[in-house]
Amino acid sequence: MGVMPINKLIINMSLPMMASMLVQALYNIVDSVFVSFIDQDTLTAVGLVFPAQNLMIGLASGAAVGVNALLSRALGAGDRERASRVAENGIFLALVSYVLTLVTVLLTTRSFLASQTQIAYIIEQGYIYLMIVGCGSVGIFGQIMFERLLQSTGRTVLSMYSQLLGAVINLALDPILIFVCDLGIAGAAIATIAGQLIGCGFGFYLNLRKNPDITLRLRAFRPDWGIIRGICSIGVPSFIMVAIGSVMTFGMNKILILYHTGRETAATVFGVYFKLNSFVFMPIFGLNGGIVPIVAYNYGAQKRRRVTQTVKLSAVYASILMILGMLVFMLIPDKLLLIFNAEGEMLRLGVPALRIICSSFLFAGVCIGISSTFQAFGKGTYSMILSIARQLIVLLPAAYILARIGAVTGNDDLVWYSYPIAEVASLIVTLVLYARLYKNIISKLPLED
Repeated sequence: MGVMPINKLIINMSLPMMASMLVQALYNIVDSVFVSFIDQDTLTAVGLVFPAQNLMIGLASGAAVGVNALLSRALGAGDRERASRVAENGIFLALVSYVLTLVTVLLTTRSFLASQTQIAYIIEQGYIYLMIVGCGSVGIFGQIMFERLLQSTGRTVLSMYSQLLGAVINLALDPILIFVCDLGIAGAAIATIAGQLIGCGFGFYLNLRKNPDITLRLRAFRPDWGIIRGICSIGVPSFIMVAIGSVMTFGMNKILILYHTGRETAATVFGVYFKLNSFVFMPIFGLNGGIVPIVAYNYGAQKRRRVTQTVKLSAVYASILMILGMLVFMLIPDKLLLIFNAEGEMLRLGVPALRIICSSFLFAGVCIGISSTFQAFGKGTYSMILSIARQLIVLLPAAYILARIGAVTGNDDLVWYSYPIAEVASLIVTLVLYARLYKNIISKLPLED
């Protein structure tokens, strides 16, 4: 990571991870696709559960991001012993996160769903799904952590294999459990956790046998609170950033159900949009996953030119991917919605919604590309500030105001314009924060020949 040409290095590091994240997108979409053939209310239930699922993934990813940055930095400095200790403490944090999730799910699931809708059937279906995926979420916490350990040491292809195995298991089991075994939404949830648990086990095996850069001594493990604080200093802001996204999703569902004439159908469209956009955003997150260890390694090695080249190329590649995604959403929104068995009112509301929201993709690429640099430099608070500005300070208030205006004027589509408005604001904040990072840290690195 310290000598290969940057363009080639980004491609080698990121392509397997982008493929891996596309597989992760299957986790987000497969259950909803099969569930949509049960009935629309069940699809709505899965959509209302999404903020809680997103929190689980965010908690898992937060610790993994911290581990990724610290481990790559340790390897860049040539300290393999510290890299191994970072890995061990990361696994410990993954288990702690699962316990916290389990307790929260057991105590709050029904009240969480009842706060979004009063339709008893939707609440019951959501309760079944969330209880199963929450109680079995040890798989997702372990899978994400083991994948990041592989990614941090440059073994992104192995990481992809782990994730691919889990997704294939999920895809194979979904129709069998939902329709053949007639388990309905419970079958979808069981298929999800089965894929995650198997992916977790395979990831653990790969780290033990195929990752010589770290040594996992779990039997003799003792928590290192200094390392844990370092992981959390990077990971907690990353988790908060995802948590803010969950708050935003929860808030948007409330706004749509209260003020949009489509009510639950509008919330269903919003949930479907989140499933669909994962096929655009997940590859970019995979790109980021390749960028973080490159920047962190070269920061540890004190190589300014390689850091800045990586940042520039990541923003360019992310923007290209986002533009391609926008074109797909613009040109065939109806075909995308038909994946979820959409018809009638859902198609009428969904087609303009997808076209309006996707205009925000134009600005999102640069924001996401640069945000990986914040993580690599341990500036997770920058990413948190960016997320707060975009989703809480701009997007939700804009959605509320536009939804109220739309309710008065009869133009329900106005609410979706909150997305491009928020993304423009996000771009401005991103550039300001990067300028500050460059001035205070990057510009002071030695400029190698």
